[in-house]
Parts: sequence; structure tokens; C-alpha cells
Amino acid sequence: MTLIRIREAGPAVQVHLGADDARRLAASEVVDVHPGPAAGVWSVRAGRKVGAARVGGVELHIEPKVPVARLLFLVGYARNPKGWRDESVPLTEHAGLVPALAAALWRQIDRALRQGLLQGYRTVDDTSPVLRGRLRETAQLSRRAGLALPLEIRHDDYTVDIPENQILATAVDRMLRVPGIDAGSRRMLRHLAGRFAGVTRLRPGEPAPAWRATRLNERLLVALRLAELVLAGASVEAGRGGVLANAFLLDMWRVYEDFLSVALRAAIESAHGGTVVLQAHHHLDDRRRLELRPDILWRRGSGEVGAVVDAKYKADTAREDAYQMLAYCIAYRLARGHLVYASGEHPPVRYVVRNAEVEIVCHALDLNVEPEELLARTRRLGEEITRSDPAWTVALR
Repeated sequence: MTLIRIREAGPAVQVHLGADDARRLAASEVVDVHPGPAAGVWSVRAGRKVGAARVGGVELHIEPKVPVARLLFLVGYARNPKGWRDESVPLTEHAGLVPALAAALWRQIDRALRQGLLQGYRTVDDTSPVLRGRLRETAQLSRRAGLALPLEIRHDDYTVDIPENQILATAVDRMLRVPGIDAGSRRMLRHLAGRFAGVTRLRPGEPAPAWRATRLNERLLVALRLAELVLAGASVEAGRGGVLANAFLLDMWRVYEDFLSVALRAAIESAHGGTVVLQAHHHLDDRRRLELRPDILWRRGSGEVGAVVDAKYKADTAREDAYQMLAYCIAYRLARGHLVYASGEHPPVRYVVRNAEVEIVCHALDLNVEPEELLARTRRLGEEITRSDPAWTVALR
């Protein structure tokens, strides 16, 4: 097994690989792979995915640029803005993303199960020789026409096979497949997997079942949020090309976009009212062939569009980003549009577009500050975004 350790968007590393492993790695689309300076040497560079993956005979470890604790805060806040920031999930920074997440997962699940597995009622459709619960009349007539037995019934079972336990059990199983977990965490995860006997595991690609926070499952909340994070990033097949890869991978651009969208929506709606729409659909042309989909659109209480925002994790396409924002401003008849880059990827700057009376503002949001400060800066960003049209546009009109 060839081990490759690289950093998100960092310099390429030169690795000796067989042709088959290089082909599989390139087909997985987890990293960029190109021929190196010598025969049998390949240049491997990470893009915007972070985590760990096993592809053929190669084991990849991709570390994020931001601290592990900050990354998990960004993901957790986007999934649950009201609860995550007040929860304590101890992480070992030097351990790396996957080992830290694995350790946090088993610790939280182990703590949640100290009182035993949570049980609850589940509605079951069944076939039985005796009536239990309610008769499913339609199913009985269509499947057993003219027969008295067996009966098609529906009843409630008091069982451990409930959505909360299914999510936890599946997360444990999938985390065990991810490479790069330390021996202690792997041992504890195997132990926990055994405790979920009788709990159905979710199939690959199957969405997590719905659940809601109640007094009964309160002790599971932190574990459930971590488990959902694992399910979102872990899969049996990562990438394309039919390449099998046990992995836990997060797209950093998606993590950033989701966090900024949720945080700005909370900041703007609480302070200025109206409605923030995420991924709103619009068109630039009359025949609706040129689709527009800004990340964040704020509508005032009157329904009028007050601001448009796009989250940009990297500045590789800054010129195209500005053209895209200009199209948004024209379509929504706005005098100002906002591009919010992760700090370091683009300097704060303003562009005034000739003959269009449009100003494009590029903001920088530092992801390396503490969570409370990050949310405070997001609130200040919301204040700037919701200001009235710039004064210079009045003079131009």
C-alpha cells in the first residue's frame, strides 16, 4: 500500500506509482494526477477535497488548510446553527481530520449509549396468521382476494431499530472503512458496532431517515450530528469512473458555501427581516435559456430584491466571478452585488462597472478566527450587504 500525505491546494508531491494505481487515482477525481519528471513517477496534487481515501493500492490523506476544529464547526453550524456552536466536541488538532473525527465519533456515541440503546415505536407492515394492530384492507383485497388468511396488517413495534440508531450504527460501520484511523479508535468503533445488533444499516446512497430532537433522544444529539457529518462525507464509492474507494471526503468549497449561506441568512433575517433565499432560480434572458442561480438572495419584507451574494472559496476564477455577479445585478436590477471570498483567496476590492451603474464588492472572510468572532464578522458582513444602494449611483442617474 502506497501512502500519500498532501495538503489541500498545496504543492504537488512526486510519488512512485504503478500505471494501474495512477490510472485509478486519476479516475477517482479525488486528486489531480499527472506524469512526473521520470518514468514511474507521478505528480499528485490535492484540490479542494479534504479527508482520507483508499483507491486501489493507494492510501490518500488530505489535510485541510483550516484547523480541524474550525472545519467541523463550519460543517456543524451549517447543519444546525442553533445547537452546534454551544456543544463541546473535544478534538486532537495534531491527529489530523480523520483520526480526530473518528475519536470524537466513538467518544460521543459511547457516552450516549451509557444508558443503553434508545428504543421507540416503529410502524411495521407485515403478513400474519393473526390480527395484530390494524388490517390493511387494500393490501388484503389486492393480495389475498377470497382468502381469510394470512392477514395483511400494520402494527407498532417497540424496538431499537429506529432512525436515530440506524444513523449511528451506519456511521460507525462506514467510519471503520475509512483509512487513517488509529488502532484505539478502530477498536472502540468495532466494539460499538457490536452494540447495535438488531439495528438496520443504511444502504450506500440511501438518505438518512428523518428524526427530530425530543426529550427522549436528547442524550444522542451531539452523537447524531457527528454521525450525520460522517454519512455526508463517507461513501463506498468516491469519485467517478467506477473506482472503488473507501473514503471520508469533504468538498471545502461546499463546506464554505453552506456555512456562509446559513450564517448570513440568520444574520440578515434577524436584523433586517425579509427573506433570504438560497440557490434562487432566475433567468437573464426573456426566453429563459440563460439560467442564473445566486447562492444568496435577500428579499425585503415588500418582496423587492435587496441584495445578491455569491460565496467563493477560491480566487482562481475571480474575473469570471465578477462577470457572473454583473449578470446577477442586471437581472435583479441592483446597483451593487457582493462576492465573499475565504480570507487569503482574494483581497477586499470594489469594481465600478462602466456604463452599467453597478458596483461589485469583493469581501474577505477569515475562517481561522474563533467561532464567535467568525459569526460576529458574518453579522457585520450582513450589515454591509443590506445597506441601501451606494450613494454614487444617485449622482450617475
